[in-house]
Amino acid sequence: MAGNSQRRGAMRKSGTKKGMVVGSGGQRRRGLKGKGPTPAATERTGHPKARRSAAQQRRGDESGGRAGAGRSGGTSRSGGGGRGRRGPEVVAGRNSVVEALRAEVPATTLYVAERIDADDRVREALDLAVARNVHLLEVARTELDRVTGGSVHQGVALALPAYTYAHPDDLITAAHDAGEPPLVVALDGVTDPRNLGAVVRSAAAFGAHGVVVPERRSAGMTAGAWKTSAGAAARTPVAQATNLARALRVYRDAGLFVIGLDGAGTVDLPDVEALDQPVCLVVGSEDTGMSRIVSETCDLVARIPMARGTESLNAGVAAGVAMYEITRARASDGSR
Repeated sequence: MAGNSQRRGAMRKSGTKKGMVVGSGGQRRRGLKGKGPTPAATERTGHPKARRSAAQQRRGDESGGRAGAGRSGGTSRSGGGGRGRRGPEVVAGRNSVVEALRAEVPATTLYVAERIDADDRVREALDLAVARNVHLLEVARTELDRVTGGSVHQGVALALPAYTYAHPDDLITAAHDAGEPPLVVALDGVTDPRNLGAVVRSAAAFGAHGVVVPERRSAGMTAGAWKTSAGAAARTPVAQATNLARALRVYRDAGLFVIGLDGAGTVDLPDVEALDQPVCLVVGSEDTGMSRIVSETCDLVARIPMARGTESLNAGVAAGVAMYEITRARASDGSR
């Protein structure tokens, strides 16, 4: 009869801590209930995507907390684009480090491997770092590997601070404060830092009040851009726009005549009558030119007259030629 079996283990001994149990107590029924939808990968603790998401959030919080005044008098603002920073950069290799220090690229720390076989380049890097009050740090090669992300460093690396971008509105404010008609250069789709550096150098040479780049799909102020600018980046602010077309519309509302450069432009640049007015010059990439939405935002699309057989100029050269033409037109207007 059920419950009367005398088999060993068939009945619970009296006096045990656990009382008598009748059935499953509903455990099986509760176990059949669903636990809801599977959480997203970014919400699962320990998942690689969750760790990457948390790291990105921390970096964003840190960059937001460090945001401050822009270079050359430009200040960051709480609204709109241009208030962020590109992350710190590390230049690795003896030649690259010496060239960066010669070009007076801003630097915070010079890393030198322990027991390094010093040659002329290492000695020059040390001398330049001492002259510029750059911190010197002797580290193990394993630490140098970590700092450079596994790059070939030859025992030397240079840490650069994050570049602080101005707000696009700051460039107009600087022009008004100087009592000059604004001249701003906007770059659309220019991804080569050397082209950005060349544009910054030309902007400084021809009295432009700054350069605007998009926040995404654009070159930033890296060591390569600093070197190509030949020191001009310390005097000419670079602003960052979250949406370049929107920033151009703000410039138009502020009274700037927005001129885009394109080989298929409707008029030669020297024939544009508004060059002596407040101008925003837009330069696209050498390969694809300006994007459609940016081109449609321009008041006018002009071309630089060139000999037959020449398809295009790179962004740095095109911007320099155009700014020279604008400067010449303004000087001619002032002489009348």
